[in-house]
Amino acid sequence: MTENTKITVAYGDGIGPEIMEATLRILKDAGAKIHIEAVEVGAEVYKRENTTGISTSAWDSIRTTKIMLKSPITTPQGGGYKSLNVTFRKTLGLYVNLRPCIAYAPYISTLHPDLDVIIVRENEEDLYAGVEYRPTHNMYKSLKLITRTGCEKIIRYAFEYALKNNRKKVTCFSKDNIMKFTDGVFHKVFDEVRQEYPTLKSDHYIMDIGSAKLASKPGIFDVIVTSNLYGDIISDIVAEISGSVGLAGSANIGNDYAMFEAVHGSAPDIADKDIANPSGIINASIMMLLHIGQPKVAALIQNAWLKTLEDGVHTADIYNEKISTKKVGTKEFASEVIKRLGQKPIKMKEASYAEAKEKITEYQPTINMSEKKQLVGVDVYLDWQGDDINSLAKQIQDITDGELRLQMISSKGLKIWPVKIMNKIDGDYFSLRFVPNNQEKITTHQEVVDLLNKISAIGLDFVQIENLYSFDKKFGFSLSQGE
Repeated sequence: MTENTKITVAYGDGIGPEIMEATLRILKDAGAKIHIEAVEVGAEVYKRENTTGISTSAWDSIRTTKIMLKSPITTPQGGGYKSLNVTFRKTLGLYVNLRPCIAYAPYISTLHPDLDVIIVRENEEDLYAGVEYRPTHNMYKSLKLITRTGCEKIIRYAFEYALKNNRKKVTCFSKDNIMKFTDGVFHKVFDEVRQEYPTLKSDHYIMDIGSAKLASKPGIFDVIVTSNLYGDIISDIVAEISGSVGLAGSANIGNDYAMFEAVHGSAPDIADKDIANPSGIINASIMMLLHIGQPKVAALIQNAWLKTLEDGVHTADIYNEKISTKKVGTKEFASEVIKRLGQKPIKMKEASYAEAKEKITEYQPTINMSEKKQLVGVDVYLDWQGDDINSLAKQIQDITDGELRLQMISSKGLKIWPVKIMNKIDGDYFSLRFVPNNQEKITTHQEVVDLLNKISAIGLDFVQIENLYSFDKKFGFSLSQGE
């Protein structure tokens, strides 16, 4: 007899407890071999315990079970509260966010009845690192953090997933025509990795046109791999055009831990009314069952759920008078699924999973240290409220009589000195780029420190510095517009 798998269950906020209770009823009646450890996370813990939204005992449970089934949670607005979803993903190393998006036509209304797209989203980096600053009264900034190793892990996972799940093509979405370093390395690594998978088709789209094509012609896509922010956006787009974002489940997977959740939010406006659709967390639980090696139970539940949709038994969010036969609430929908355990859909594709599905191999890329790294200058950012850029430049030139010289001044990525500006610069955040007087000389950290001391001595407020490096004599920094 197979031993029950321990899982951590978080009931969440808003509609979370209702849809989780409905899902657990289905899992129990389907014979899922699981042992539940319930924990409290979310809004009440934020208010009662700390700004993380999770207690020490909940962390202890997750460390033990390594598997979490989580309902949506609410992050309180203001007060410095951090997103618990992001905290989970980063703390547990859940670098993969897997979001299958499927159309269930004609039972769920959609313009794209053949839609079947898998979004493989990088889950730890990008703007979701949450590193933000306010260096001046006027400027707010967020850092987009992308590593080559992070790109390689998620891209390789996407190709391995496609190979092991009989998919035909992997598409990369990026915006490397604008962000040539961050998105550029994502595209570059994709081009390198795809050479190792000659049996799979592969292509690349710029994010904006790719999103447009995804919304209008989703059939041209199969598996899409992309970075964190883009993946979050397009997964909601494709889930919605499939018929309803409320049906989509999501898996967050790492080498040691996994978390399964619905894509949708906590919807507090309809909480405790017994009208929420539990399908998102039901589908997440099916993904969980596959992950823990219970494919027969996963197929049993999925087929019963599909048969329920086919029979027109729908919750209010997907109810359609032309198609639906019965409008039900959260509890009754679960009961209807339970009634159909053992039945199979007639018109929609039956779910069937191999008993011993091969798991995707863990891959840990290494950092390439072979490139020669050299310090070749520095960008110094000022909080400055003047309106005469030439006077600022002269002020700086008067003090830079050492190893570094002022090469240019820019504002929001636009070079504004030594060229004549065609429009008034509205801001208080300026970047001053310094390079060696002798182009053949390598900059030292001491020269940067000496420069900062001179800038401070004349009363200028430097709020940030970025050292400029070359790697094998190639610039590791962007040029400004107009440079």
